[in-house]
Amino acid sequence: MGMLSPTSPPAKWLGFVTAVWVQAISGNNYTFSNYSDALKSLMALTQLQLNNLSVAKDVGKAFGLLAGIASDRLPSPVILLIGSIEGFVGYGVQWLVVSRRIQPLPYWAMCIFMCMGGNSTTWMNTAILVTCIRNFRKNRGPVSGILKGYVGLSTAIFTDICSALFADDPAKFLVMLAVIPFVVCLTAIIFLREIPPSSTATEENDDTKYFGIINVLAVVIALYLLAFDVTGAHGRLFSQVFAAVLLVILASPISIPIYLALKNLIRPCSEPKTMDIERNVTESLLAKEVKEPVVEAEVEKNVEVMEFVEKRRPVLGEEHTIIEALKTLDFWILFVSFLCGVGTGLTVMNNMGQMGLALGYTDVSIFVSFTSIWGFFGRILSGWVSEYFIKRAGTPRPIWNAASQILMAVGYTIMAIAMPGSLYVGSIVVGICYGVRIAVSVPTASELFGLKYYGLIYNILILNLPLGSFVFSGLLAGFLYDSEASRTAGGGNTCLGAHCYRLVFVVMAIACIIGFGLDVLLSIRTKSVYSKIYASRRSKKTSSVSTGQ
Repeated sequence: MGMLSPTSPPAKWLGFVTAVWVQAISGNNYTFSNYSDALKSLMALTQLQLNNLSVAKDVGKAFGLLAGIASDRLPSPVILLIGSIEGFVGYGVQWLVVSRRIQPLPYWAMCIFMCMGGNSTTWMNTAILVTCIRNFRKNRGPVSGILKGYVGLSTAIFTDICSALFADDPAKFLVMLAVIPFVVCLTAIIFLREIPPSSTATEENDDTKYFGIINVLAVVIALYLLAFDVTGAHGRLFSQVFAAVLLVILASPISIPIYLALKNLIRPCSEPKTMDIERNVTESLLAKEVKEPVVEAEVEKNVEVMEFVEKRRPVLGEEHTIIEALKTLDFWILFVSFLCGVGTGLTVMNNMGQMGLALGYTDVSIFVSFTSIWGFFGRILSGWVSEYFIKRAGTPRPIWNAASQILMAVGYTIMAIAMPGSLYVGSIVVGICYGVRIAVSVPTASELFGLKYYGLIYNILILNLPLGSFVFSGLLAGFLYDSEASRTAGGGNTCLGAHCYRLVFVVMAIACIIGFGLDVLLSIRTKSVYSKIYASRRSKKTSSVSTGQ
């Protein structure tokens, strides 16, 4: 046996590490503020027109349904390849326009390429999330927190590297968005595969330990980026060193599969153990196959009876088809509450450039980076905390969404008041709460409706991204900003002062309060599901201890 067989722990963790790298570069949908002002001036757009460009970007996520359907029919490498090519084309054309290598395209054409760029990440995220949650299905919270945490960090990673190496040049920033995800996805195509999950308590404990290591590295990256942001302007040499060290830290999780491969190689008598493990897995699979004829015989025996018995609908916590999930009230409670959180959060991210300029800030990159970094902390901490309280007391995961919604409402209220420094506070609060909302909703959907059709269910949920972007950013923020703005000589418009977005923040605070109520309701309705998860894990833990595992 090789030290890196396709189903070995080193191979599984190598796949997870490459998944982390893909997520670290797949948050390009959240970077629009870094080049939106260049597009606005180059194409002489009003704020409503600019916001609708950002909506077109987010509408790309609506076509993520295609990625969800494909996830049940195509292998992960093919899905990744589709996403990487689409992103390369979508952001590549935007670069050609912003760098003035071609004349500005018609507005409708720009909308199409913005849509392609937005859609590219749905293929990447679907391949990554579906594969990793299946590979580590007993650690869904930490997996979701880590992967979504790196998505949150990706905006700050791109922003700070561009600031360090290219002085915030929007054209070079778009080159990064086109090329880097393409290259990283080609690497992940080689290593990301679906592998049987851990089957013993020892393996699960090892998984938890390695997740902890990756979490620590992620926190180091976040603090490193934060330190770069708050220390002001830097010299060229310092910036180059910063970028080099950042790339080394990002690459460091590769040490985990290397360690596991070496451990397998040098472990005494490793070959017999490996064979025993493989034999156990094979026996388990054969046992399932042996049971299948028995099951078929039982079905044939009782077929006449079953014809007269109405098929039982699955309850929460069991596998649901798409239609069955859509027929449940709980799915729509989760869907609408998700809209209230991510729709309002996206509005801040898409309009951060104009919000900063309206309040007198000439450089808004720090706010974009703050939203990203604190979004990371929200994602990664909520994944671990929600998982801990499920294991500890069966606490419903949606309760953490409720907490984030009420805190987000407070953040919007602070931004509406427009006190000195309110944009700093607001970008931090919105980042944290948006991160919690994303990281908690992902495993919640899998726990309530199952993993069989998870890829499609996930992509139906994230229809909220284009829908929320259209409602809150394209309509609400666009119309209200334009009603307050004055025309400029070039045909666009501009607005200066706290009044530009005040009413927008008030409406979004109200939306978050509605979302809070829905999340509390969902927590109450799903309490029995999480009580069963808690009881199941507790009984398994007791059984493992009694058998000496």
